[in-house]
Formats: sequence, C-alpha cells, structure tokens
Amino acid sequence: RLLDMHVANGLNAVIVQVRPAADAFYPSQYEPWSEWLTGKQGRPPVPWYDPLQFMIGEAHARGLEFHAWLNPYRAIFNLNKTIPAKTHVTKIHPEWFLNYGDKKYFDPGNKEVQQFVAKVVQDMVSRYAVDGVHFDDYFYPYRIAGKEFPDDRSFREFGMGMTRDNWRRSNVDSIIIALSRTIKAEKPWVKFGISPFGVWRNFDKDSTGSHTKAGQTNYDDLYADIVLWLKNGWIDYVAPQLYWEFGHKAADFETLLLWWSKNSYGRHCYIGLGLYKAGTNPAWRDKNQLPRMIKSIRNTPNI
Repeated sequence: RLLDMHVANGLNAVIVQVRPAADAFYPSQYEPWSEWLTGKQGRPPVPWYDPLQFMIGEAHARGLEFHAWLNPYRAIFNLNKTIPAKTHVTKIHPEWFLNYGDKKYFDPGNKEVQQFVAKVVQDMVSRYAVDGVHFDDYFYPYRIAGKEFPDDRSFREFGMGMTRDNWRRSNVDSIIIALSRTIKAEKPWVKFGISPFGVWRNFDKDSTGSHTKAGQTNYDDLYADIVLWLKNGWIDYVAPQLYWEFGHKAADFETLLLWWSKNSYGRHCYIGLGLYKAGTNPAWRDKNQLPRMIKSIRNTPNI
C-alpha cells in the first residue's frame, strides 16, 4: 500500500532503513536480526521471510529505485533499554566501541571498525539488487553539552601528529573512500548517497561556508567534510537536511538552498524537507510553507 501510494504521488525512488544499529532487516552473517523488526534483537521473523528481498522486489515491480539506508556507526540505540543478541558485534569486539550519552558507537578512529563496516556493505551490495546505498548525518555523534566524545585512546594510537579535529575528519573521509570503492568494485552502477546535516560550515568559520549561525555543523562538529567528498566524486548524490523554514534566524531555508546549489560540484543534489515539522510553530502552521519550498527547489539550478 505504501509503495502504491508513492507511485501514485509520482515518486521514482524509496530510501529504506535496513541497518539501524549494527543489526539487519535481512539475514546477515555479520549482524543479528534487528529488534526494530521483531521486538528482540537476534530473533528472526516468524513466519520467516527476508524483508529486504521483499522490499526490493516490490519496489522494482513498480519501477521504483530502492536505496538501502544504513547507519554506519551507531551500535546500541539505548544503553538502558536495548538487550544486544549474543552474536551482536559489541559482544564479539567490545574494544571497538565507545559509550557517549545513552548510546554505544563504533569508534570511527579504529581501522578494524572501518573494515568491518565496509564488509557489511559489500555483503549486502553483492547479495541484493539495491540501486543505492544511503547514509544520513550520523558519523561522529552530535555533541552533548559539556561531554567530549571519549576517543582519547585511539587518538593517542592513530593520531599521527594531527590535531584531533583533523584526525577525526580524516577518519570519516577514509570510511567514505573505502565504501565508495567497495560499492563500485562490487557493482559500479549502484549509487552511493549521503544525507548530511543541512549546514556544512558557518560563514564566520569559513568564507566559503553559508551565511548561517548553526549551533553545530558537519565540518566542525560531526567531522564530515561533505564538500570534499563531492569535489572528489567519492559520493554520487547529496541530500542535505534543510529542515528549517524560510526566514529562520540561524539557518534560513533559501540561504541554504542557494548555498547547496552552488556547492554540489556536479553531483546530484536532492533537498530533504522536514515534513515532521508541520504544525510545530507559526511558520510551519502556514499551509504554504512546504509548497513554497517545493516551488523554490524546482526553480533553483543544480537541485
């Protein structure tokens, strides 16, 4: 029904979450069945079926592209509630993980971690007829006020004289390069896309950044240098999350739309809209807000 509705509405692709937290919506030799699928991590669906296979088949039957959306580094969604399966990678390689807030993350600075994530992606791309592999904005986690991400040990081991910020960015760069190569070596036609936080950098930090005042940014806080990936052709498309309204004081929709249009370096750029914001404040109670955004997108080059 969902796919029929999307086709009726003129969509041509679906992006579907298949790996929320080092788990799987498909049978995997590397990761257990997802708790978000069956209620308990490691428990297969009963009666047994392969949701990923099913979704790809149904999407393709309707002429829709299927992009598999994976979360690269989140390992345990909630330390207080999630009970990991015995086969979960946090049980097998506890030394790969760091706790931050109420979540457990892979340490992006650990080379074995990067190889493991690449292996998971290679396995999925080799076995399934996906049209794209999609990551959103979670690389290094969003900052928690007053708490530093606890990667001292791997920084000491692998930092190689870099500043911590540059080292973290280089860690994210290297997983992007590894994934790009892995995907293209397996199936050159499969697209690799990223849906980053909507602000690369603020103008006060970098004259090539956007005229915004975002509290956190891709480059300075999430250590994701999206512009470099676009310039170097490591990703096929970018879908920035522009979840702010026209006239937003810190991050105006139109300002960011024009910035991304000028900084997509010939890669496809699709704008992510914050449908969930509808009705949440006066701007989003205006029934013209989303139609205005769509109209603006259609009239902007390179978008």
